[in-house]
This record gives sequence, C-alpha cells and structure tokens, in this order.
Amino acid sequence: MNSIIIIVFDGLQPSQIEPHLTPNLFAFKNAGVCFNNHHPIFPSVTRANAASMVTGRHPGGHGLTGNTLVVPEFMPYTVIPALESQLESINQKTGKVLLSPTIADILGKENKKYVAIGTGTSGNAYIHNPLAEVSGGATIHPDFTLPRDLNQAIIDKFGEWPVEEVPNISRLAHSIKILKNYILEDIRPEVALLWSSEPDKSQHAFGVGSEISNTVLREVDNEFGMFMEWLNKSNVTPDIIIASDHGYSTIREVIDVSALLDQSHILDKYAPRNVSIAANGGSVLFYTQDHDHDITKDIAHWLMSQYWCGSITSSKDVEEISGTLPNSLIGLEGDREPDLVMSFRWDNEHNIHGYPGFVYSTSGQAGLGQHGSLSKHEMSNVLLADGPNFKKKMVIHNPTSNIDLAPTILDLLGVSTKTTFDGRVLEEALLGGIDPETIATELIVHTAEHNFDKSVYRQIIKLDKVENAIYPSQGNANLGSR
Repeated sequence: MNSIIIIVFDGLQPSQIEPHLTPNLFAFKNAGVCFNNHHPIFPSVTRANAASMVTGRHPGGHGLTGNTLVVPEFMPYTVIPALESQLESINQKTGKVLLSPTIADILGKENKKYVAIGTGTSGNAYIHNPLAEVSGGATIHPDFTLPRDLNQAIIDKFGEWPVEEVPNISRLAHSIKILKNYILEDIRPEVALLWSSEPDKSQHAFGVGSEISNTVLREVDNEFGMFMEWLNKSNVTPDIIIASDHGYSTIREVIDVSALLDQSHILDKYAPRNVSIAANGGSVLFYTQDHDHDITKDIAHWLMSQYWCGSITSSKDVEEISGTLPNSLIGLEGDREPDLVMSFRWDNEHNIHGYPGFVYSTSGQAGLGQHGSLSKHEMSNVLLADGPNFKKKMVIHNPTSNIDLAPTILDLLGVSTKTTFDGRVLEEALLGGIDPETIATELIVHTAEHNFDKSVYRQIIKLDKVENAIYPSQGNANLGSR
C-alpha cells in the first residue's frame, strides 16, 4: 500500500536547515528532493496556509482568508478567530467551513484515510478534516478530536496531554508517540500528518534566531531524528514530505490600524455604516457594509498615505480604486474575499541574530518574530521530500507552493478527482518524472500608484507562474515625493 507521512514544522525557514542547528533535517534535505524556491500562500498566516495545503486552493478558493476573518454567510460584519469552536459553529450553520473539498474528503470517497495530529491552534487542526464524521479518518488535537468520541480513547491509551508551554516540545513528543503507536501502527492511514507548533511559538515569543528559539530548533530536530530512526526500523517505507507553512520576519513596530483609522475621522461621514477590520499580524483585511466603494476607497487612500503601508489589493465587488491591484492577482478572489487587503511594508535589514527581514505588525512586540505579510522573507518556506516515489539528491529551483501539496499527494496515491486545484502535481520531483530544467517558468510583475498633492504611493507585487499555477512571491510599496 502506498502511504505518505507529512510533517509540518510551523514557521521553519529554509535558512534554519543547517548542520549546526538541525542536523537530522539537513541530512533528510540532502538525501531526497529539496524545493529551493517554495512559497506559502498569502496572507502568510498558518490557518490560511493549512487550508491551502489540504485543498490545493488559494484562500479565495477555499474561503479561509486569514487567522481572523469575516465569514459573510455566518456573521456578516463580525470578525472571528479561526478556532475550533468558531469553525464548528460555521459548519453547523452553513455546512461549509471550507469552500473546497479537502484531501480527507477526496480520499474518503475512495475508502482511504487521512489522519492528522497537531499541537498548534485548534483552528489549524480542525480544518485538516472538518467532515471527519462523514469522510472517515481523524483529527487529533490536545483540545478535541474529530470524530469527537475519539478523544477519550486517545487519553485512555496515552494519558492526558502535557500542559501547553512555550517552548512546546513536551506536546510535540507526546504527539509523535501517538503518531507512532496509534496512527501508524493501528489505523495505518494512506496519509498521516503531524503538525508541530514549534519553532513558530518560540519565534513569536523570543524572536527569530534567539538563543531560546535556536535551542528549540535543536530539540525539534532531535525529535524528528528519533522518529526517523524508529521509522527506519519498521517494515514500512512511506513517502515523507517535510514542510513549513510560512517564513518569518522581525517586528519593526506594532501598528494599531483600527485605532489609527478611528483617530483619522475619515470615516465619520459614513457612520453608522459598518467597517470590519481583521488583523493578521503582517496583514490586515477590511470588510465594508454592502461592499461600499466610497468607504473602501477612502480607507485605501488613507492607508497609502501611511509610512507603514505596503501592498494593497481590492475586491471584485468594489469598483476600481486608484493605487490598488486586484485581489485575484494574489489568489484572494472568491465568495468570502475582503474588500481590501493590506500587507505591511517590509525591508531586508538583519535582526540582532543575523536573520534578514523586518516588518510592521498588528500585534506582538518590536524585535520579536512575526508573519502574515507579502515580505519575501515570509513568502519563502520549506518543502522537502524523500521516499520510494521521489528522486534522490536533487535540488529543484522551479517555483513551488503549498497549493501543490494536495494534487501531488493524490497523484502519489493514484487517486483521480475532478476537484479543481490552483496548484499542480510536482512531477519534476517524482521518479520517472520530467526534468525540472524543461519546465517553463515566468516572473510576472504588477505595479500600481496613486498620486497625492505632494507625494505618490507606488506598489509592486511579484508572482511566479508555472504552467497554470500562480504563486505570489513578494509585494511591497513606498511613499515618495512627486
């Protein structure tokens, strides 16, 4: 039986896979396929990327546009966090947490199973298999399981989960124990996924490259190494995919966009019209009542006048706004798309630990880690693969993305589907697959500007294109003199 194990290290950066820091991951990288030009989707936040991994769609296609968002058919003007309780309520009311089927949904129709275990947020875990009661398979998390009655069985067999900490290594070790001794040995699913909340938690709390964060990376790598040692002694040879959901930046300054917008009074004339603002670290999503063009335009042009403003895109539901680019360019067009999306401005300066990339942020603390923006440092993440169906000792420089995982996994399992994907099968990495050098790639650059009396806002968004797949790679802006 073909089987696949996916291990996601939340927030792991390509530059952190080095012999002195993560020797086991480094060895894995050199043995199989290293995708050297891999991208998350935008916004570069965890739950949106997790949804893209399991659906093969950009956020516009799957409908989970951020860690916080508005779901219009659920609560039209209320910003909600994408956590298990809220997502379950959406499921109960609408029947659709995600607007596209997941790997679990597709495999369920083939009597195959997808089982995920994770130590990150409850929302991240939930979206891997929201319909587990119907599709089969399971999701296992310290706070809940799907199916629901699985939770007590897990506790009975393995004991209570360790208390959540930062660093969160004890929970990672516990989840690996469950992966080995229950998921892989008892259930034996076609696809098993393990999601580690580290190094993300530590980089948020202590900064990218800090002594604590580096210690956590070594501990995470050690856990991975022990798992691989156990797996090598077993009688199975699965394909193994190692990934991360996004890259990282360092916070330059925290910006309370909502408070500043209130203080500007530019929206006073529209009261009591609703404006909902969803903060997502390095990006902000704006929703206006009835997709009001004038309100959206005034917000957009106010943002463009701020020193911390980066790229801005706008919805198909509002008329064209000077200086913005369409949501559709970066994969955000869809039934739940925000009216306006702003990525904070970023730069290439190195932090005190030598890691490049500073960004403004809606939360956190200056000097600590953050993500969510179109910074090239956040739009670069990890993808490695090894196993019987992958080529050996190969570095692939063609652009790839998290949206490519679902179609590639289904192809490895020989499962055909009529499901629409934004991503593609990564044939260049598979045994007998095409030569990466024969794949045509294209860099697409979009620009826009808006003139003020004495200044001009200019933005640029860069996209990689491979076949029909589009991968946002970076976007930024500046405010200069006319």
